[in-house]
Amino acid sequence: MIVSFTVSNFRSFSSEETLSLIASNRLSDSHRDHTCSIPDSKENVLKTGVIYGANGAGKSNLFKALKYLKTIALKPKKKHSGTDREKFKFDATSNEASVFDLLFITNNKLYRYGVKVDDHKIIEEWLVHIVGSKEKVLYERVTGEDGQVKIEAAGLKSSGEKLRALVTVGGPQNQSFLATIQATLEVSDFGDQITDVISWFDDSLTLIAPDASFASLGQLLDSDPDFLNFAGSFLKSASTGVDHLLIQKNEISEEELRNLLGKQHASKLLDDIIEDKDSVAVIQLNQGIELLVERADENHFYRITIQASHKFQSGNVVSLDLTEESDGTRRLLNLLPALHFLRTSNAVFFIDEIDRSLHPKLAWEFLEFFLKSCQSGQHQIIVTTHESNLLDLELLRRDEIWFAEKDPLGTSHLYSLSDFKIRTDLDIRKHYLQGRFGAIPFLRNLTGLLENEVL
Repeated sequence: MIVSFTVSNFRSFSSEETLSLIASNRLSDSHRDHTCSIPDSKENVLKTGVIYGANGAGKSNLFKALKYLKTIALKPKKKHSGTDREKFKFDATSNEASVFDLLFITNNKLYRYGVKVDDHKIIEEWLVHIVGSKEKVLYERVTGEDGQVKIEAAGLKSSGEKLRALVTVGGPQNQSFLATIQATLEVSDFGDQITDVISWFDDSLTLIAPDASFASLGQLLDSDPDFLNFAGSFLKSASTGVDHLLIQKNEISEEELRNLLGKQHASKLLDDIIEDKDSVAVIQLNQGIELLVERADENHFYRITIQASHKFQSGNVVSLDLTEESDGTRRLLNLLPALHFLRTSNAVFFIDEIDRSLHPKLAWEFLEFFLKSCQSGQHQIIVTTHESNLLDLELLRRDEIWFAEKDPLGTSHLYSLSDFKIRTDLDIRKHYLQGRFGAIPFLRNLTGLLENEVL
């Protein structure tokens, strides 16, 4: 679970801004089942964060900042390729370093991971295990002016010999030490804590962009009957017109697969997959059609197609390819893995623009379903939205509602509804739309534009 995330000098964030999901003690009587305890602490963390703001206010930039940090943590970098940071560009601070600091829980332990980067290198990197008021530094990494990477890793002394040896080597100046560990060592050499941290970034933290499809949705539906039934039942209950889902999985030849991908594009991709022993890879052609490559003793290639079956009062059943369904149905289906996995595992889903193509009532029901079905365990969902119907204190706590707003200098700021003194019976939605809490578009006089058009 994410406890807090701090960012500075990234896209529209200039000065340091923090999204804190630590539950307010003042609201301890509100929706008690919306929180989990923070390990070795008297404080709690919220299961939900809902972020509002006008277009361009910075909501999606917070999403992109976390995505950038995940990439830094996991992905190797080519030498001399820089860090690909997107700095704030509207004042002189753009020449300063960008900082990302994440406090999170995994395997019932509290960690802080962060980096300080410029355009060319990771200046600093840190991984800390927090127990109560004490911080145990697992490692700190510094890149000197000469480009040399030095790592102090007193907290990893009990780790294996290969990891300790890698500490002395350091790694590329533009690549995180976490990424270096993953690219260089076998998982068995990581040690328990490094394994937990990398696994959390890789497997537990899922970021879903507005126009993204859930990776390997077809394979998931085909391999997990429980999810197939859940997804079909949810779509039916949501009045999408879909009665149930069908999956068609047909084995194809390597030549057929290469033709589907385009031979030039497929060649290197497939060669890399085939060389990777015991690998499984999913290639998405479009929503509802995937190509699956499995390798065990020999290579197998499959085409997976998702179909939605519609059942009518006449008894007729008509199956349509997913591409023939509405944008809203496809969007909802791509979000349903979040609900499924959040019920069964300690995962974190950050969904940018949850209301994209969804009816307002459906977005509300989506969050309510999560909150009711995930009352035990360390599950968390964070969303950005414009959907004002979610501003409902029957659904959310005040500290679960956040706002993003830009100042006149183009800098984004984050603040919580719990910062305001309001009555518990206040119509939050009405007052938000009236501008009481900010984070709405300031619309100048558009009548003049109409008059100009007429002229």
